Amino acid sequence: MTINNTLASALSHILNCEKIGKIECIVKPSSNLILSTLKILKDHNYIGDFNVVNNKRGNLIKVNLIGNLNKCGVISPRFSATKDEFEKFEKRFLLAKDFGLLIVSTPQGLMTHKDAITKGLGGRLISYCY
Repeated sequence: MTINNTLASALSHILNCEKIGKIECIVKPSSNLILSTLKILKDHNYIGDFNVVNNKRGNLIKVNLIGNLNKCGVISPRFSATKDEFEKFEKRFLLAKDFGLLIVSTPQGLMTHKDAITKGLGGRLISYCY
């Protein structure tokens, strides 16, 4: 079985586990993009703590779920957005203004769209969460 978009499968697995009421889920395989995305979700209290378990076959991530995640997913294709265009994508992917977050890949790394706006950066849209 080949996985074309590992971030999409990881986020959908986390969302499915959250919906059925699990307190922990295991995401595999691990990647730097998935880890950076999970760190942002943890910093904004959508998920609990997570840790990487080395199993010598691509590693896996144990994620503690806290029940704060309503919806998350990837944005495909990964649209480019300047600092002035984030409001258009907020209307498209989020429920309301200042409710939820867009995760953006910028030259300074992964960050939320609010951080990108304050730093004056644009980038590619990776995922959304609320």
